[in-house]
Amino acid sequence: MKLKFKLIVLVLIAYNSFAQDRNPIVEGWYADPEAIVFNSTYWIYPTYSDIYDKQVFLDAFSSTDLVNWKKHERIIDTTAIKWAKRAMWAPSIIKKENNYYLFFGANDIQSDDELGGIGIGISSKPEGPFKDYLGKPLIDKFYNGAQPIDQFVFKDIDDQYYLFYGGWRHCNIVKLNNDFTGFEAFNDGEIFKEITPEGYVEGAFMFYRNNKYYFMWSEGGWTGPDYSVAYAISDSPMGPFKRIGKILAQDPTIATGAGHHSVIQIPELDKYYIVYHRRPLGETDRNHRVVCIEEMKFDENDHILPVTLTFKGVEELSLIEN
Repeated sequence: MKLKFKLIVLVLIAYNSFAQDRNPIVEGWYADPEAIVFNSTYWIYPTYSDIYDKQVFLDAFSSTDLVNWKKHERIIDTTAIKWAKRAMWAPSIIKKENNYYLFFGANDIQSDDELGGIGIGISSKPEGPFKDYLGKPLIDKFYNGAQPIDQFVFKDIDDQYYLFYGGWRHCNIVKLNNDFTGFEAFNDGEIFKEITPEGYVEGAFMFYRNNKYYFMWSEGGWTGPDYSVAYAISDSPMGPFKRIGKILAQDPTIATGAGHHSVIQIPELDKYYIVYHRRPLGETDRNHRVVCIEEMKFDENDHILPVTLTFKGVEELSLIEN
């Protein structure tokens, strides 16, 4: 009887430990997550991770506590974006006045002669449905060698909106005009300004903290185990950006291919979470990626500490309505 009781206790301990595992945070194959807060609710907008010809829609997920997520299916798809045929990638979203603008890449164009690039969906609600805002791509050409993918829209402290984007190891920044229908020139007359830091491959992201601009990107190949995230810090959103180092990488005991991330900043708190994708151990399909979340911390020099991959994930944290 003592042995039986001991086994039951061990099983309960193991079950409780497993029950606390929260990574991945949603079911299904997803990648390139954009995380943001709207109206005291957390939102995640990922790529549907499948073969390119099946990437014809985007889902979204919402949560009030960072742990329990609600799925919003097909917030946009190729029936709404007539010029998009495949490879809808890496959404980035911003709210401006009463509308939500969803930037996305489509068609994986390989030259200026192909139809595709970066488009915009618009909706009055964060869960959509989104319709085509421009009826055509916003960016459909290769400028400075940057493939028009992996866009991130950023609102600066002076209310200027910027778009960071680019694959093929080149990153551009552009100044969006007031209605997001085009661009404004920088002071030097440039429209597409290249800001590529050392090691950059794709997946640009930026946040502002303590009067500094943190620019982040993915390195390595997205199909391999060494996909990772590095960063730089600057006094300006235009840089220059000198690479500081990696802060997210594979852990062979947890998962591989950890990269293409975004960051949630808890409003009015110096508390940050990194939301990213990774490939479960043993998975050989390049599209089998899952979305996970970890807390992201800083040292006394305001440098980002290396992020530890976990199965546990993060604890519940609800936002207070102002």
